[in-house]
Amino acid sequence: MLTKSKKNNKSGYALIYLIVIIFIFSTMMFPIIDSLAIRMKVIRSGIDREQALQIADAGINYYQWHLAHFPTDYQDGTGETGPYVHDYLDFDTQETIGQFSLEITAPETGSTIVTIESTGWTNNNPNVKRTVTARYGVPSLAKYSFLSNAIVWIGDTESVTGEMQSNNGIRFDGTGNAPIQSAKETYTCSSNQGSPCPTLQNGVWGSASQSVQNLWNFPVPMIDFSSLTSDLAGLKSSAETAGIYLPPSNDDGYSLVFNSDGTVSVYKVTKLTSNPTGWDVNNVAHNEYTGYKNRSLQFTQAIPDNGIIYIEDKVWVEGVVNGKVIVAAAVLPYVTGTAPTIYIPNNITYLNKDGSNVLGLLAQKDIVISYGAPTDLEVNAALIAQNGSTQFFYYPGNVKNSITVYGSIMTYGQWTWSWVNSSGTIVAGYTNTNSVYDSNLLFSPPPSFPLSAEGYQQIDWTSN
Repeated sequence: MLTKSKKNNKSGYALIYLIVIIFIFSTMMFPIIDSLAIRMKVIRSGIDREQALQIADAGINYYQWHLAHFPTDYQDGTGETGPYVHDYLDFDTQETIGQFSLEITAPETGSTIVTIESTGWTNNNPNVKRTVTARYGVPSLAKYSFLSNAIVWIGDTESVTGEMQSNNGIRFDGTGNAPIQSAKETYTCSSNQGSPCPTLQNGVWGSASQSVQNLWNFPVPMIDFSSLTSDLAGLKSSAETAGIYLPPSNDDGYSLVFNSDGTVSVYKVTKLTSNPTGWDVNNVAHNEYTGYKNRSLQFTQAIPDNGIIYIEDKVWVEGVVNGKVIVAAAVLPYVTGTAPTIYIPNNITYLNKDGSNVLGLLAQKDIVISYGAPTDLEVNAALIAQNGSTQFFYYPGNVKNSITVYGSIMTYGQWTWSWVNSSGTIVAGYTNTNSVYDSNLLFSPPPSFPLSAEGYQQIDWTSN
């Protein structure tokens, strides 16, 4: 009996030891298990967040595709205000594993930028949401600081800031900081490009520094200048209904003065200031006067909401621009003898150079700096001479100091602000010329400004 009792005692001690060991082990393991559970929860949450982000980004990709096919639809094909919710399918199983919701902000007047905000989540954890915001825009043809269909000569006192391209040959002796491109591999340079022309030259050539020559690129594809032709009939219609439309003046044309308070004063020009005969880039004599002397105020009003001013006559433009506006001078149908010119008699500046103010000058014929323009002239605008040239006529001995164009220059014909003799001396026009690109024009050009054929491009992408 004693032996049996000892065995029972030993079994009891072993059981106690086992319970103690289990207790100690459990005490040690509970925090570990709890930590593992927390870690698994964090991992699961991270997976849900990552999946939600991928679903949100899929929403951005979807609407980019939608804009490529329907570039002016900002309501997801519904005709109604958003948000627009879509199921997200797993590629392999084709099962719905989540959803994304889209908020679309249409471009403001004078902008091509669409803002897409996409919020995604999974069905497993719909409380975990991620949001992606992306902006897309269609580049305008003001992507170029300077664009020409004709030969170009940038002299050694001239500078170009921003991308430059010509469908013809370029002589470049000045300074630049962006690609300088020609559609010509070689060409016979014109006598208008100075000595040693006419000779066979590369598409881009000249005496610029090596650092500038590193920016030369030729040949490149031509730019179709017909794409610069805005819908003038559409501009006229928009001006008549919601903008400012000025019919033929039956006098000497119109004068527009932009005011810093966001208004524009419209005058009828009744008398011009005399000036000597000038010659254009095609060596054609011009006996017309390029400055106004007398004018009568017609009205002053705020820049229209659609920003369109359409004039069926020649016009002088100056002042301080506070807003987004395009001035088009045209007579339809286009006839060389009746196509109007835009004259610049004084400074045109922006109230602020932050993209909120922008001016387009679209002349059916030429854009001409007036004979009596200031010796130091600043022009803030995107200039288009559709069928003519941007130029200062050759008036022998009329030498001015400097001109700075902040914006872009697009000209069908040859461009010049200055004239030189055979020895390279400035004999008329502006001694120093500066073309400074306004990068705001790329996606926020003047209203109804011609756009490139490149379609929507992503500007930025952010997520929470």
